[in-house]
Amino acid sequence: MAAALDVSEATVRRDLRALAEEGQIVLNYGGATLPNHVDFSYRSKAMRNVEAKRIVGELAGGLIAEGDQVFVDSGTTCAQLAGHLKRKRSLSVIVNSARLALELDSPNLQVILLGGEYRPDRMDNVGPLANTTLSELHGYHAFISADGLSREVGLMASDVESAYIFRLAVANAKATTLLADHTKFHANALCKIVGWDRVARVVTDRKPDEEWTGFFEERNIEVIYPDKSSDEPKKESTDFTD
Repeated sequence: MAAALDVSEATVRRDLRALAEEGQIVLNYGGATLPNHVDFSYRSKAMRNVEAKRIVGELAGGLIAEGDQVFVDSGTTCAQLAGHLKRKRSLSVIVNSARLALELDSPNLQVILLGGEYRPDRMDNVGPLANTTLSELHGYHAFISADGLSREVGLMASDVESAYIFRLAVANAKATTLLADHTKFHANALCKIVGWDRVARVVTDRKPDEEWTGFFEERNIEVIYPDKSSDEPKKESTDFTD
């Protein structure tokens, strides 16, 4: 590959590792292969980019104040919020994840678990019953993740059911924050959740590249990521308001 592409072996190894982190290839001894299938189960997704998701969850947890009302989606990135939410008081947390509801067991929290069709592989509830319940709830802050991001399309999910319930969550929210590790900026998915006009803030584990940074600046979308020179989050914009 290095000879064919006229690049160094170190470059090839680095690019292959990046593709493997995105789940697009499987590394093996001496090379790489295409995956037999893409596993979107909760357990499989939870094993990918663990440290990046932990960083995102920590930054996002600092944005939530005691007494807030929030919707937290059923993805593995948003699941990193659980430990931070349990340390808050008087929070109302809306979830469609049975796993997350159990993890949020705390006398300090009011947890609203949306009913519906239970998906064992995702450990969440979707479908008409969940959507009907969510349609009655308004005025919360939505924390949404995505399986892929597109500057042209917006936030995307891998399946219709997830896309629909997260779209409804955004529609009824007073503000929406996207939680996305760096691999999502170069990933695609099948189903649109919402366009960028519904997103006020993005939390990620590293500074996006120049194209994405310029894209967010043009749309006045706040971007939060770790500042490598300090312990404080770095913000690209400070114009966000609830």
